[in-house]
Amino acid sequence: MIDSEGDETIRKEKIIPDGYPEMIFHYQDPFRANINRVWHLQKKALIAGQIRNYFYLENTGATGMFAIKFQPWALKVLFDLDMQELTDNAVGIKNDLSKLLTPLKQIAYDDMPFTDKVAKCEVWFENFMENRPEANTKVIQAAKKIIENKGGITLQELCDIVGVSQRSLERYFKSYIGVSPKFYCRIIRFSSIFELLNEEKVDWSDVSYLAGFYDQSHFIKNFKEFTGEEPTRYGFSEENMANFFLKK
Repeated sequence: MIDSEGDETIRKEKIIPDGYPEMIFHYQDPFRANINRVWHLQKKALIAGQIRNYFYLENTGATGMFAIKFQPWALKVLFDLDMQELTDNAVGIKNDLSKLLTPLKQIAYDDMPFTDKVAKCEVWFENFMENRPEANTKVIQAAKKIIENKGGITLQELCDIVGVSQRSLERYFKSYIGVSPKFYCRIIRFSSIFELLNEEKVDWSDVSYLAGFYDQSHFIKNFKEFTGEEPTRYGFSEENMANFFLKK
């Protein structure tokens, strides 16, 4: 949850990929987003899929945001959403899904402590999941392996572990996750950099090796693709949305 607590200063925030989709409820003023080089006003209740590159958000007034971060496959399993359609996109929740999620919206917009909101959301999801159909366990197993290995696993190794062809795994990932397994490995390997810097005292010379990059130049190129900045210029200690979501 992010709350400006009366500060309505307009700020432009950079958002960078972390590998997890979200459901976002703005209980104050809405945000503007620039995802595909065009600014647009976001809906107050929306779903954000996988993003493959950095983009910008800007508040339009008072900030009040309650967000639920999901496992990469969860929106497909829970609501049968085609995650490929949500890639590089954040869309308003509408129609039947909006009606279904009315209890969650009421919780998000209610003036109750954050811990109470979390507890009530957990109860709602536990009850809702009881009647959901069985998920594709192979794609979930593959995604878990990518996360466990911090992106340091090959496509062939994944296929051998879950027992499917590369073509099938590609198809499953695009539907359940929104990107290919190879690209998802890249996102998770990139996001592991923030965990390393947050949890351990490591030298910059060791970061690329510990994060599984071939060499320093490969590490810098990958980092710049996802953030638009070189790692030595990136403000890891700054209090912004990007660091808030990536420093788990």
